[in-house]
Amino acid sequence: MENSLLQYIWRHTRKQQLWILLVVAVSMIPYFLSFDLPKQIVNGPIQGKGFESEGATQIFMRIAFDLPGLGNVVLFPGVELGRMAMLFALSMVFLLLVIINGLFKFYINTYKGRLGERLLRRIRFELVDRILRFPPNQFKRAKGAEVASMVKDEVEPLGGFTGDAFVSPALLGGQALTALIFIIAQNMWLGLIAAAMVGIQGFIIPRMRRRLLVLGRERQLTARELSGRVSEIFDGIGTIRAYDTSNYERADIANRLGQIFKIRYDLYQWKFLVKFINNFLASVTPFLFYAFGGYLALKGQLDIGQLVAVIAAYKDLPGPLKELIDWDQMRQDVQVKYVQVVEQFSVDGMLEEEIHSLATEPAKLHDASLATVNLSLTDDSGARLLSAVSMQVNPGETVAIVGTAASGGEALAEAFARIIWPDTGKIVLGGSDMRSLPESVTGRHLSYASSDTYLFQGSLRDNLLYGLKHAPLTEYAYDEAGEKHRKWAVAEARLAGNPDYDVNSDWIDYAAAGATGPESISVAIAEALDAVLLAKDILDLAMRSIVNPAEHQDLVERIVEIRHALRTELDEENLSSLVVSFEPGAYNTEATVGENLLFGTATGPQLMGRAIGSNQYFLSVMRRTGLDRILYEMGLEIAENAVNLFGDLPPDHPFFQQLTFMTADDLPQYQLLLQKLKGKRLEDVAPDDLVSIIRLSFLYIEPRHRFGLLTDELMAKIVAVRQEFHEGLPADLSDAIERYDPERYMTAATLLDNVLLGKISHKHPDGSERIRSIIRKLLFSLGLYESVLSIGLEFNVGAGGRRLTSVQRQKLNLARAIIRRSALYVFNRPLASLDLRIQDQILRNVLELLRKNVDAPTILWVLSNSSMSELFDRVVVFDKGKLVEDGTHAALIESNGIFRELVS
Repeated sequence: MENSLLQYIWRHTRKQQLWILLVVAVSMIPYFLSFDLPKQIVNGPIQGKGFESEGATQIFMRIAFDLPGLGNVVLFPGVELGRMAMLFALSMVFLLLVIINGLFKFYINTYKGRLGERLLRRIRFELVDRILRFPPNQFKRAKGAEVASMVKDEVEPLGGFTGDAFVSPALLGGQALTALIFIIAQNMWLGLIAAAMVGIQGFIIPRMRRRLLVLGRERQLTARELSGRVSEIFDGIGTIRAYDTSNYERADIANRLGQIFKIRYDLYQWKFLVKFINNFLASVTPFLFYAFGGYLALKGQLDIGQLVAVIAAYKDLPGPLKELIDWDQMRQDVQVKYVQVVEQFSVDGMLEEEIHSLATEPAKLHDASLATVNLSLTDDSGARLLSAVSMQVNPGETVAIVGTAASGGEALAEAFARIIWPDTGKIVLGGSDMRSLPESVTGRHLSYASSDTYLFQGSLRDNLLYGLKHAPLTEYAYDEAGEKHRKWAVAEARLAGNPDYDVNSDWIDYAAAGATGPESISVAIAEALDAVLLAKDILDLAMRSIVNPAEHQDLVERIVEIRHALRTELDEENLSSLVVSFEPGAYNTEATVGENLLFGTATGPQLMGRAIGSNQYFLSVMRRTGLDRILYEMGLEIAENAVNLFGDLPPDHPFFQQLTFMTADDLPQYQLLLQKLKGKRLEDVAPDDLVSIIRLSFLYIEPRHRFGLLTDELMAKIVAVRQEFHEGLPADLSDAIERYDPERYMTAATLLDNVLLGKISHKHPDGSERIRSIIRKLLFSLGLYESVLSIGLEFNVGAGGRRLTSVQRQKLNLARAIIRRSALYVFNRPLASLDLRIQDQILRNVLELLRKNVDAPTILWVLSNSSMSELFDRVVVFDKGKLVEDGTHAALIESNGIFRELVS
């Protein structure tokens, strides 16, 4: 990128700038004519110059030129008009010139805006492209939030300036010069006064504004640092809360905001001082025109029309002049911003553009051998991570890398993945220096996974298949309107120097996963998830999801079949009591009182959550049946029991896990509420207090809480009230609740609730796990496993995958690597968060899967547990950054070296 913003703009928009400058030059003609026309109107028709005699006429719109050799050439002889007709004719010409000048401004401003947005798009893309080509150490030095702030905010003014870079000085300077020339043409002295004031403004104001540039630069830097600091707080909130440093962070932010306030306050003071002086100088000139011009008019040296025309012309002089001064300040300001951005994004050792070139087909790898030649690695501080390591990994070989803490094995794996670049020596892949190979080779033939996972916001499926998105492989089929928009998007992308790749195309390389297309990729997905033991978690996410019937019609249509199959399976295993079904005329003892009363799933806000306590129809049914008094008295008893039993327990006591209707924090509030309600009649209880008490009854489950409050009579009454509630449901609430129906799918319930249509019995401690196991087997037998798994794969993982646990993130990251059919796999302690037993199981699964799917893959695995190395052909041992042992597991065990100590 050029060091000068004007050079950068001219290089990329030269043709467009020349065109708009030509338009600006042409626009000066009607602009000049609009100055002279008021003088003609005042002196001619209004004051009567040329119309002294009765019935006098003048020629209107005569167009003639004196040309050398041709004499006087008349293009249009004109029309004879009287005084009144001439007044209206000249006025209409003035209106026409106003419209023409306005259209010129409209076209110029629109063109400038489009030009600026295109260049802004180009700059932002170029900066992001440079981020993608940053050397590895740059990502450790820079803060992501600061870099993002530069791309998003700090280059924004550059786009706005692009359209003004050459057009504004030409347009504004032309307008100011045109007005000044016109004034001089009317009267030399008035012209000299105007020129002198213009010179004073042009000399003083830019020099005063230099201070504004310094303050603006300081404001930009402090704002960028604030953005980075806020990002650190967001990412480090766990540490802040763990160590009670939130007030220190508040102090730090308050101090930074104080610095920014001082800079901005100084900026405002100086800015408005400059504005005051500029406005004062602009206002002095009309005073001189009125005084001196009036004097000349009284002396007869200047006619009234000329004076009016001069004053009218000067009204158009300060505006362009002020804007021209503003343009100069903006030019200096954006130049400073541009230089700062260029400095931040001009990093030594950036990847060459050819390394990231698009390839629909991966370049062939001669062989899957991997070697290091005298390789040494250092970190940012210069500390040695690896020293002069030379080793050879043959194609198809499985190598376990073990060592002591900070031994160098992890650094070697990162070097293989190009996360760290060699300090000295080199890495050879397939006979070529890996540093020079394009990513279409290394990024497809080598798969890497570590414990340092990062997931992109989106679905589990998007993250799982992310490693297969190398290039747009199939064209997207657009309709007529979409095709038209696509052509426009391609043209604009090329004009802005952006690639015209279609993000809507199918980028997934199905062949790289051993699939033939979208239909068969599910097999590879299931294999990868099973290998890392993540399928069960995803299936659970699916069962807890609310399924859109339009997107999963086949599954929804078979939900009743699954229910019946589940009942049959439970009966065959003598587990019919494991699930208590919702029956229309019965009370479900394993469900809450509220669930039994509503007997359905709320679909609208009227009956959802606490809103039901204020729903007038529901309250009328409760009052009419007397159930409100029963549940109120029941709620009081529940509150008294809870306070008496758990009031003296610490908040972290495990008993509180059984209280689904109340938390440890709620106990003090209910203690006060019981005292407040003591001796009060139901009619005197405040609505909010009534809702708080009845809420306890609504959440009560007899087999779980065991206060002995649900009698057979009460359960029967609840069923009767339920029937009355549904029979009298008004039309405006008909869509607010979806009743339980054993023969249909409930759109507002989760998939698990739809399958069960009941509640898991609390008599079985492991009931939840057993029911999920049975449902998984059923889905397999019914051929619905992949359909349900696909629902779980649509789960949004959140920013950075934070909606998943650390264990799930590491499993998904490993699955993302093994779903690809690569020649080489490098695993750098990918499962550090898991216990060793699970690590061992997943490691065996992964090795088995890779050997089954890939013909003799090369595998390097940095192990957390050295004992697992017996599963590999070869073991490489590192200690203090050096390769100290290399051989088979059996040979190294027999030797009396470091490996034997690690295993023991």
